[in-house]
Amino acid sequence: MKKLILVPIVALCVSSLMAFTVYKRVIMPAISIVEIKPKPIHIFEPMLLPKVEVTKMITYSQNEFLDAIGQRESSNRYDIVNQYGYMGKYQFGPKTLKWLGYDISKEEFLSNPSIQEEAMIKLMKKNRKSLSRHIEKYDGKIIHGIFITESGLIAAAHLVGAGGVRKFLRNGRISKDGFGTSVVDYITKFNGYQLVY
Repeated sequence: MKKLILVPIVALCVSSLMAFTVYKRVIMPAISIVEIKPKPIHIFEPMLLPKVEVTKMITYSQNEFLDAIGQRESSNRYDIVNQYGYMGKYQFGPKTLKWLGYDISKEEFLSNPSIQEEAMIKLMKKNRKSLSRHIEKYDGKIIHGIFITESGLIAAAHLVGAGGVRKFLRNGRISKDGFGTSVVDYITKFNGYQLVY
């Protein structure tokens, strides 16, 4: 009787062992496939860019440019002289006037708006010629974090000369006038004008 009870128990154990073996052979490989590690996901952090000054695009005329420069320089007054001796609507110095070919007195210059307008156009043309290579190279680009346009460079040249503009474009050197206004101030304030000279 004891032998008969043991046989079914042994048979049950053997069959369970066989079932486990089958499970191990059939099921386990399926589980190992499921456990394959996923490919790593690359998370890209946003790239930090320098601060960029972009205030406007080309939408304004040359007359508006001249009016804006005159407003900034003298509140558009033809008869004004500042503490440094710069004269008229565009605040010309005597040396600049001589360089442009004007040999006139201060009084004659201040009382003649047409000469002042003519002098400004001449200066713009000379600065355009002096900066032509730089205008072609940098117009529409961001240099030292500043958006560059031709009108901005011409205005800046009026403030600090073409040499001061070139220094900024080449190495970021910031020239200023006697009141502390910088080349960058004029490049940004006067960008976006269509100049025809």
